[in-house]
Amino acid sequence: MTGGGGGVVRFRRSRALAASSAALLALTAGCSFGPPGPDQAGSPPNLPRPSAAPTAGGDDTSREVAITVLAKNLEVPWGIAFLPDGGAVVTERDTARILKIGPESTAGGLKVTELRRLNEVRASGDGGLLGVAVSPDYATDKTLFVYYSTDQDNRIGRLAGDGRLEPVLTGIPRSPEHNGGALAFGPDGFLYAGTGDGTAEGSQAQNAKSLGGKILRITTAGKPAPGNPVKTSPVWTSGHRNVQGLAWDAAKRLYATDRGQPRTAELNVVVKGKNYGWPKADGESTDTKFTNPLTSWPTQTSSCAGVAVLESLVATACLLGQRLQLLDVTGTGTVLGSPQELLTDEFGRLRAVVTAPDGSFWVGTSNQEDAGRPNPEDDRILRLVFSDGGAGRS
Repeated sequence: MTGGGGGVVRFRRSRALAASSAALLALTAGCSFGPPGPDQAGSPPNLPRPSAAPTAGGDDTSREVAITVLAKNLEVPWGIAFLPDGGAVVTERDTARILKIGPESTAGGLKVTELRRLNEVRASGDGGLLGVAVSPDYATDKTLFVYYSTDQDNRIGRLAGDGRLEPVLTGIPRSPEHNGGALAFGPDGFLYAGTGDGTAEGSQAQNAKSLGGKILRITTAGKPAPGNPVKTSPVWTSGHRNVQGLAWDAAKRLYATDRGQPRTAELNVVVKGKNYGWPKADGESTDTKFTNPLTSWPTQTSSCAGVAVLESLVATACLLGQRLQLLDVTGTGTVLGSPQELLTDEFGRLRAVVTAPDGSFWVGTSNQEDAGRPNPEDDRILRLVFSDGGAGRS
């Protein structure tokens, strides 16, 4: 695991991936890695420049990535979501703190401010303060939504301004492990949550009456969203083990990670009403009742939590695998070429990955936990900028 403050790394990719990405993420000559201009998601933060510039490469099967450490000395950062001013809110699982990172900068990175510490959270195992989502109307309602654990269950709650935490959905199964925690607003304006099965044997994922092992779709009041498979149920899909990442592409296709299976970790394309097989399926299945993953990896080299999309590039952040897994996905939703790896064993356990408003990836490490081997600067939030496009567009 590296102890450096950032730099440039190169990773190899298949020629098919190189060809598609060259068109996808074209970067004009002379562009810097500085922050781009404002966009519809708000003004970008005043980011520090990477500690090294990318070098020219004559090999079209490689891509260089500039890495900047934006924040350090955090404790198990879990969820990351962006605010209209370009800063981000970050949850810490075990401390139950909500932090704001940026947009102001300091000599060592972005300014880190504690916004709240939620006394209602009971952290243990992989439970605690997990996902966070920013209201689409945040500019006027100043509201955040969080996924969190109590002694009895997992819940989704609402925080409006400086007000108290208000539970809007309760009764999600709680256990030492497999608590889920993904939380994000979809393009349709409804709130999606990824839950965990909450049992060792996987008894909840196929139980239509349980919220465990599901992806839920709800209103901001916690009610089943209009158009759900069952009108009276918040369940959107079932048969999941432990969903800790949700992200959409430009075609409004939903991707979700699923980790905790004994054999594989999955990246799924989520389709209304589908059943993804757990516990009867671990990875691909020949049973036509179940939907197979878009791709899967051996658990020991993956166990991916967060997922992010940048145009056709889909990235997942892996805990046991200590790497980012990258896929190039076509417009029809199939994988082009072979999955590629980035940051392998460089920063330890990676949990969160999100696409920032400026087109960079923000990645959170997860080394300040029992399974981790923390660096003196851990945990950290990293910013990744690809040399052939993304953030820093001219």
